[in-house]
Amino acid sequence: RAAPGAAVPCPVPIPGPLAGQTKSPEPCASARSNSSARSLERLYPAVGSAKPPRKRTTSQCKSEPPLLRTSKRTIYTAGRPPWYNEHGTQSKEAFVIGLGGGSASGKTTVATMIIEALDVPWVVLLSMDSFYKVLTKQQQEQAASNDFNFDHPDAFDFDLIIATLKKLKQGKSVKIPIYDFTTHSRKKEWKTLYGANVIIFEGIMAFADKELLKLLDLKIFVDTDSDIRLVRRLRRDISERGRDIEGVIKQYNKFVKPAFDQYIQPTMRLADIVVPRGSGNRVAIELIVQHVHSQLEERELSVRAALASAHQCHPLPQTLSVLKSTPQVRGMHTIIRNKETSRDEFIFYSKRLMRLLIEHALSFLPFQSCTVQTPQGQDYEGRTYSGKQITGVSILRAGETMEPALRAVCKDVRIGTILIQTNCNTGEPELHYLRLPKDISEDHVILMDCTVSTGAAAMMAVRVLLDHDVPEDKIFLLSLLMAEMGVHSVAYAFPRVKIITTAVDKKVNDLFRIIPGIGNFGDRYFGTDAPPDWSDEEDALST
Repeated sequence: RAAPGAAVPCPVPIPGPLAGQTKSPEPCASARSNSSARSLERLYPAVGSAKPPRKRTTSQCKSEPPLLRTSKRTIYTAGRPPWYNEHGTQSKEAFVIGLGGGSASGKTTVATMIIEALDVPWVVLLSMDSFYKVLTKQQQEQAASNDFNFDHPDAFDFDLIIATLKKLKQGKSVKIPIYDFTTHSRKKEWKTLYGANVIIFEGIMAFADKELLKLLDLKIFVDTDSDIRLVRRLRRDISERGRDIEGVIKQYNKFVKPAFDQYIQPTMRLADIVVPRGSGNRVAIELIVQHVHSQLEERELSVRAALASAHQCHPLPQTLSVLKSTPQVRGMHTIIRNKETSRDEFIFYSKRLMRLLIEHALSFLPFQSCTVQTPQGQDYEGRTYSGKQITGVSILRAGETMEPALRAVCKDVRIGTILIQTNCNTGEPELHYLRLPKDISEDHVILMDCTVSTGAAAMMAVRVLLDHDVPEDKIFLLSLLMAEMGVHSVAYAFPRVKIITTAVDKKVNDLFRIIPGIGNFGDRYFGTDAPPDWSDEEDALST
């Protein structure tokens, strides 16, 4: 038996006016319209339809990151663990919670309480209110006089909702429309969301589409008394949306209440959990959080260990290009590899190598024939870059040391950053922060990191770019030094990524550090201290 006031599970369907049942609902005035009948037929699956068992996917949340709070945007206070395997393909999907209930029932408040209590990294709150359809001029006039029904399923763009949720569940970057409730229109700007361990999707029609229901791993219905919902709606619409009390009551009686009775309340039987009294039911919130944690804790992923045993003993891939080992290049490597080299000399010769590496990498960009006229009035058959733009992305912190060399040879280049750290408990890389330029999907991207050993950090960075729709063949991974293991790992997972370096060392020791290596590049460059055995890729994976 459930504890008093706790969440109420709904394993048995509640008889009601749904598809597949012979009993019809008590009709209200608006329920007799043809559009309402068509909507009901579209919305609900048959009660007796068999539901296949949900395939559990993976996540990782054994560490205890700082508290994560979400308001209008997601605040990343802890790292996102790998969401792909050693092949570079998605090995898990985000856990999606659907949160339904009547208007002003407290869905957003319940969602925020769940997020804070979950205390796991990378949680995204997605509101159905962002997906109202664009109104015609006539509908705009109806909305201005409170005569447009925003509480009907036809008011929502379900196709966009489903496409967005599918993409976000797959770990990809999505653009969310921003809706202005004062003008009843979408704003020109869009909000970008990327990546999640848990997605909470809330809205009055959260369970009102069969395709949408298939994307929800857990369905929660917030059941709040109608009088309380009316009072909350009055307060919200008057203070936040600039409505008058007469208009709010008119809209409630004409649209909101009938829609709740016909479209929203019947979906309660589809919920896995019903939360009476909404945000006031803390016992229910605790039970929900415990259930989500039990799901997440079953999901573990170990990418780094898999990389150490995969794709080895093969010839180096054709996508690898190593800077020609001239006496000059080998001489600079001798200086920066020498543990006795002073910091000033280390920085000086590292910068020289970076400049040569960048110049070498630019030769792989697409060029097209171009004829120009010289000051002597003669034609010259030359070449010009045929892409749209070049963007540099550095893997912090060592990767940012390569930015000046890129800026020196590429005029007006855009720069993005990705911060990847290692989890001390699991040894896995985690994505903590990213800042990428807009429309990066149209650019050739130069991804910069100073050393690559296992390739774990590089693979995560490439995966981030792919999730932002950057074509794989437009990504160039640049590194001063790589281990063969890292080359194989990246090339196997992403065979169209161009890998460019100044040298490749054959071995990696038991601690996944390059042998003979270069030491911890970031500590040597920035003059920070590190343990004697701390080196190579750990600079990209830890601060």
